Amino acid sequence: VRFPEDLEDDNTTFNPEYSHQVFGDDEVAFGYKGLKILLYYIAGNLSTLFRIEYTSKVSEKFDCVEADDVESKIREIIPPGYCTNTDDFVSLLEKEVNFKPFGMLLHTYSIHNEEAGEDITYQIYKADMTCPGFREYHERLQTFLMWFIETASFIDVDDERWNYFLVFEKYNKDGATLFATVGYMTVYNYYVYPDKTRPRVSQMLILPPFQGEGHGAQLLETVHRYYMSSPTVLDITAEDPSENYVKLRDFVLVKLCQDLHCFSPVKLMQGFSQEMVTEAQQKLKINKQHTRRVYEILRLRATNMGDAEQSRSYRLDIKRRLIGPYKKKQRELAKMRRCLRPEEMTNQLNQIDLNMQREQLEETFQQLVSDYRRVLERLAQA
Repeated sequence: VRFPEDLEDDNTTFNPEYSHQVFGDDEVAFGYKGLKILLYYIAGNLSTLFRIEYTSKVSEKFDCVEADDVESKIREIIPPGYCTNTDDFVSLLEKEVNFKPFGMLLHTYSIHNEEAGEDITYQIYKADMTCPGFREYHERLQTFLMWFIETASFIDVDDERWNYFLVFEKYNKDGATLFATVGYMTVYNYYVYPDKTRPRVSQMLILPPFQGEGHGAQLLETVHRYYMSSPTVLDITAEDPSENYVKLRDFVLVKLCQDLHCFSPVKLMQGFSQEMVTEAQQKLKINKQHTRRVYEILRLRATNMGDAEQSRSYRLDIKRRLIGPYKKKQRELAKMRRCLRPEEMTNQLNQIDLNMQREQLEETFQQLVSDYRRVLERLAQA
């Protein structure tokens, strides 16, 4: 909500992707007809208005059953101090002009908005719990995780190893410049013996109204650039990354690496090398596993897949990496053969297993190439 009229504007409304962490695996609130759970957030400081509406509710006296206590379930995730009536919320909205982003400005960028017909400016800040008012703001911000990240959990904000990176949109209201929350990322700084740290991305969320505009890539690249300047950082990882995050990371890391000397087309065609691992880690804080993916994507760009020899060389190079888990499985089968009677491990069964492995290997390879092509297409448009 930026303006009072947004309260009645369905275009500013967005719905949760998940509610199982609040309402159980079935995502059901029992005992109501026409139930609406309404959560309004002021765009900048995220002050909250919470209301429940329904047309009817089951009566315990009549049906000997009790409706779910929806309000208490929501109160478990939203911090106290929220509004329950519109007038109080609107009065808070009038004070929004005083809200300013927390922490240190790291990056400013613009994105052209077709609907508005103009460039809109965004800023990325790094904050921590020493920033006045940030702890309370973060309590409100993290409530979005429960609705948009499948396995979300709240973090221990008293642990000083957490860093917070925030994205804001700058907009005008009555001649004043205001800020709207776009998204954020939390990063935990793990200790690596003897004198290094390994930042691990824990949670990352771009709010639904801003998704698909490139903010995730801007945020991740800014975070990488922030840590790149630190001599004590070994490399950057992510905790249990989602499929979408992996695609985003592929794009950002390839964008960062493509101009490194070791990723020149000539070097790429010579195969994956320790030089790539060393340069990517020292200059960009990228670990070996992610560097290998960057290499595979950039080598695909450098490869003429219409040339039979180049195509075959690329395919074999990727499959040599992919076959690792299958070889491990074959070693396990070999151990089983020594332990089991011949009739329990027939040749036919082994042959079926090998054929399945070949099919799975080819399927995995084709999927990877498809994913890599999408990264290269996005890179070409960037």
